[in-house]
Parts: sequence; C-alpha cells; structure tokens
Amino acid sequence: MLELILNQKLIFGLMGGLGLFLFGMKIMSEGLQKIAGSRMRKILSALTNNRIVGTLVGIAVTAMIQSSSATTVMVVGFVNAGLMSLVQSIGIILGANIGTTVTAQLIAFKITKYALPAIGIGAGFKLFTKNKKWSYFGEILLGFGLLFFGLSVMKQAFDPLKTSDEFRQLFMIVGDNHLVGVMIGAILTMIVQSSSATIGITIALATSGILSFDASVALILGENIGTTITANLAAIGTNLAARRTAFAHFLFNSLGVCYMLLFFPFFLSFISSMTPGDADFVIQTQDQVARMGGELGDKPFIARHIANTHTMFNIVNTIIFLPLVGLLAKISTLVIRGSDEDIEFHLKYLDNRVLSTPPIALAQARSETRRMAKIAGEMVDETLLFLQDNDLKKIPGLEKKEDLTDVLQKEITDFLVKLSQKSITQESSQEVASMMNMVNDLERVGDHCENLWTLNQRKLDQKITFSDIAMNEISEISKLTREFLATIIQALEDKNTGIFDEAHRLEDGIDDLEERLRNNHVKRLNTGECTVNSGLIFIDMLHNFEKIGDHTYNFAKAVVGIK
Repeated sequence: MLELILNQKLIFGLMGGLGLFLFGMKIMSEGLQKIAGSRMRKILSALTNNRIVGTLVGIAVTAMIQSSSATTVMVVGFVNAGLMSLVQSIGIILGANIGTTVTAQLIAFKITKYALPAIGIGAGFKLFTKNKKWSYFGEILLGFGLLFFGLSVMKQAFDPLKTSDEFRQLFMIVGDNHLVGVMIGAILTMIVQSSSATIGITIALATSGILSFDASVALILGENIGTTITANLAAIGTNLAARRTAFAHFLFNSLGVCYMLLFFPFFLSFISSMTPGDADFVIQTQDQVARMGGELGDKPFIARHIANTHTMFNIVNTIIFLPLVGLLAKISTLVIRGSDEDIEFHLKYLDNRVLSTPPIALAQARSETRRMAKIAGEMVDETLLFLQDNDLKKIPGLEKKEDLTDVLQKEITDFLVKLSQKSITQESSQEVASMMNMVNDLERVGDHCENLWTLNQRKLDQKITFSDIAMNEISEISKLTREFLATIIQALEDKNTGIFDEAHRLEDGIDDLEERLRNNHVKRLNTGECTVNSGLIFIDMLHNFEKIGDHTYNFAKAVVGIK
C-alpha cells in the first residue's frame, strides 16, 4: 500500500490533474463573471424581501458565474455594506447551493475528449482577439477545457489504485461508515477551497471503479459542509450581520447533512430510481468497453448518479429550509452575539476577491468612500466640540479616526488602482478617477482637523485664552465649514449631482469670512485687544478652516463629476 501511495504516476497525476482542474475552474469562473458582471449587479439590485425571489437570484447568479464561493463572498460583502439584510442573504445562499451543482452536472457528461480542442480554441480567442467579449469567451472555453483535461489526468492517475486490495478495503470502510466519508469530504473541501474540485476527485475515483455509490454520496455530503468554510473565511473582519450570514450557510448545510444521514438508504434509493443505469455497474468485457466507452473496471453510470445526488441534496435542503429562513436568522443571531455600535477601525466593504467583477468592485469602493466621508464628517463635528468644551478625553478618539482616514485613503486608492487595471468601461474609469480624488481630499480634511485640535491643545497647554469676540468668530467659521461638508456628504449619499452651485456659494462664503475675520484680528492686534501668542493660534485656526473648505469644494467637484 505504501508503494502505491508513493507511486510517481499517482502523485504527479493527482497534483497536476487537480492543479489543471482548479486553474480551469478559476479561469472559467472569472470569464463568466466578466461577461455577467453588469447583469449580476442588476439582478442583485432588483432584490426584494421575498425569500423565493432571493433563492431564484442565488440560483441565477451562481449558474452564470459557476462559483458558489464567489456568490457567497459577494453576498457577505453586500450584507457587510448594508445593501442586504440577513434574511435576504440566507435565501440567496440557499439558491447558490443549487446553482453550483451545474458544475457537477457538466462533469458527469462524457465530454473529456473535447477538452484539448476547447483549450486550443479558447487560448486562440484569449490571445489573438482584440474584442473583449470574444476574449472573455476564450477564457470561458479555455477554463472549460483545462477543467476537463485535469479531470482526465486525475482519472488516469488513479489507475494503479484499481488493483490495490488495501485501497478497496479503505474505501469500503467509507461506504460502511458514512460519517467517516462525510468527515473526509468536508476536510478535503476545506483544504482545496473548492467543492467542485472535490466533486471532480470523487467522480474520478468513482468512475475508475474505486469508490462505491454509497461512499461517493457520503463524500458529497461532506463536501457540502466543507464548502461553507469559504464564506466564513470571507466574513473574517466584517460586521456582525456578515458573520451571521456566513454562519447561517454553515448551519443549514450541516443540518441538511445530518437529516440526510438519518434517511441515507431512502435518499440513495430515490437517486437510483430517477437516474438511468446501475450506479455500481462495472465494465468487465471489451464488448462493454466498445459500447459504453471507458476502460475495463470503470463504472459508466456512477458519474450521473453523483451529479444528481449533489443537485437533489441541495434542492431538497432548500425546499425544507426556505420556510425556516427567519428561524435560521434568529439562531445565527443567538450564536454570533455582539453589537455593531462601536466604530470599526478597519476596511468594511473592500474585498480584492471581487476585482474580477468590476461592477461589484466599484459598488464596494463607493460604499467604502461613503463610509470615509461619514468618518471625516464625524471628525469635523468632534473637533468643533473639542474647540468649545476643551475636553482632552476626546483626543484619543479623534486620533483613531484620523489614523483610520489615513488607512482608508491608502487602501481605497490601492483597490481603485487595481480596479483600473481591469477591463472596465470608460464611464467606470472616470468614476474610479473621481473616487481617487474624493479620498485624497477627505484625508486632507482629516489632516486639517488634526491641526485644529493640536492648536487647541497648544492653547490649553500655554494657558492662552481667546476673547469672547474671537470665540464667536471661530464658532461662526466652524459652523459654515461644518454646514459645507455636511451638505456635500449628503449629496454623495443622495447621488445629487446638481449641488455644484450651492458648493460654489458655500466655498466663496468661507473664503470671504476667513478674510474678514483675519482683518478683524489684525485690528484687535493693533488696538491691544489681542496678544501675539493667541493671535498666531487664532490665525492658524482660520487658515485650517479655510483649507477644509477648499478640500470640501474639491470633494464637491468630484461628486458632480467635474474632476
């Protein structure tokens, strides 16, 4: 048995075949996402609270992009962005579980012989066409071919196992102890991070005559648990609702496997009754090879049985849990406890895994930019409060928010640069440039807030006091500055591009006020009403308020698309 495990053909074939399969899945999924990206956004934006509609959306999107992992990652991102509720997300993921079974159905067709032509034609379209749609079609075809070629390589690699009694006995244990099979399937899927890949391995083992139908079904059930790890990994660092969405995915797949194990014989009989041929029929003569294809020892009907098992498990599971979506949401809320009231000092919406779907990535960048604008607005508000009440306890919170705006500027800009290198429309390219300008100006607003609270700290340390007139003037310019930024942030939220005239008026108002207050200060300085030290801090404060107005005006131009 050890010699078989160390067999070069087996090791190299499994490594290379699995690598080709995974790479093919990735290329095919990315090509499908590029073609279907705008459609996905429209479909998801049309969501209602109807759980059946949500499930149909999950099926449609996953069938289009052929990756339940991509769908669940997107859903977690949407929940995190507040674009979708926990209940809506559960319905979509139930649908995604059904949509992903299309891959297994495709694998079950005997089209391996078309793998090499698909690779050749797909590579031709990818490398030599200048038309983006044909290039994406080439990616899909290339990925499709690599997927099936990898499957063929894995199947051939398993040939030495056919003659091994030890391996047959090992897989008989899996067939006799279904719980062991579930565990193996779950662990294998967690490792390779693709249920389609583990289903491919299962079909390769089964069609080679190594796995029985019983053992294959146990592995398939385990794979449905293992695939939920992707959503849970995607939810790390997100808000409570997103983590609850990921847990709900794990919950209903795990519960589904539990009741399927209880009714295991009935489930197998149901699949066998609806699928032509005997799942465990083995090709034993050359005549059967000629009629059915394959090789001696192969099981020609088992692939379709496995594919139907995968599909029916998810359909039955969805039918059972769809009426219980609210209950699943409540259980997830009870298990994943906590409060989202405190500000989270990290990225909330950006996920590099969706960069291959530009419309989704652009929506995430918008959400993160809106969040940054709100934080900048809060920083201005809290800075103005500190100028009034001189409460030094506010400084740590202000410093955290300023650090966060620095992080957001860097991360959003990096994300947008990566997005700009993808195949995006001219309109999307302009929006990317506008958002880059927005985050830069918002970060500068944060810098000037820091200057203001540092100046006020210096004023307190040096025991400098402003006259009542000076305090009223600082209050006057601070209110106008605050009004200006709040107006533009609201325009960003409302997608109001007709705000420019108002922005121009407010910016001119801040400039005029700053000049008038500066002149007033000079007069007070000449009459001795104001000291030099207090005057320097006062002038610096006016300058920073004027600069916040300038950057807010630049921000407004980006909002309306002028810059």
